[in-house]
Amino acid sequence: MAATKALDFFLPDELNASHPPEKRGLRRDHVRMMVLNRATGQIKHDRFFHLTNYLQPGDLVILNNSRTIPAVLQAEWLRNAVHLAPKIEVRLARRRGEDTWDALIVANPVKTGDILQFSPKLSATVIAEKDNSPLKIIKFTKKGTDLFNIIYALGEPVRYEYIDHPWDLDYYQTVFASHPGSVEMPSAGRAFSWELLFKLIRKDIQVDFIQLHTGLSYLLDDQWIQTPEENEEEYHISDRTMEMILETKASGRKVIAVGTTVVRALESAAKNGALSGLTNLYIDQYYPLKIADGIITGFHEPKASHLDMLSAFVSEKYLFQAYEQAIEDCYLWHEFGDMNLII
Repeated sequence: MAATKALDFFLPDELNASHPPEKRGLRRDHVRMMVLNRATGQIKHDRFFHLTNYLQPGDLVILNNSRTIPAVLQAEWLRNAVHLAPKIEVRLARRRGEDTWDALIVANPVKTGDILQFSPKLSATVIAEKDNSPLKIIKFTKKGTDLFNIIYALGEPVRYEYIDHPWDLDYYQTVFASHPGSVEMPSAGRAFSWELLFKLIRKDIQVDFIQLHTGLSYLLDDQWIQTPEENEEEYHISDRTMEMILETKASGRKVIAVGTTVVRALESAAKNGALSGLTNLYIDQYYPLKIADGIITGFHEPKASHLDMLSAFVSEKYLFQAYEQAIEDCYLWHEFGDMNLII
């Protein structure tokens, strides 16, 4: 198991973006963008809607069109028809099947066989406990689209302590999200507007989509730190998309991954030859990237394993200098924050 070796640094609280850009008076594609040169470490400062200035005709931008679900649910807790609590929190962690999920149940001690009653139309049974993990496996009484429809009606999006207001789910969606399944927003794509996507296409920059459904990254207790290998995520890449990628690489143009989720999916496919499946791939500075030539990403918190992945694109020295510069220049962090293009 690879230990997370990511960069540590001090992040002032005021740089945690607590409000979506739209609530700060900005269009989503007008957030700031730091451009970091992979080879030289040179830094440029710009706005995200000028992205086309840094890409060439024939380059291929790959986005994750997984749609964020409102994964925080409230349930009544029953055991042997006895009501143990009228309201407990259930956080969906990752989908295992059409009606089965890993879930973090914020109540103790939940046991196999317990019932979670979400509404008159939906309940779930705890069918198993996971080794060395607070997660339980739950089986719902609905599946597929029916299940998602009820989850969307009942749930709230996952939010962490730096976001002090319950923003609507729409703020946790990319404009192109179409395949429900992500517990946390694939946030690197958030800054894209339809106008910017059309601007890329008009410049003959290719745009295509994959899916990787993000899992729950934080289990609400520092005792339970998930390594990337423990965080299995479901991905899908179409044959046509992979053909576009291979043609782009063959022509000497760049493949730009929008987000660590896209890098994980693309490099998993390159490594194991499967265009769909589960991945627990861990990428760090020693990992030889086979597909992604650049990445568009947000700014990641100290010691986050995402920083390990970024060190596969650019040396830790240049990455640390860039993050020091971002802090000095008051760039904003997290899903509602600013963007970083490493190319």
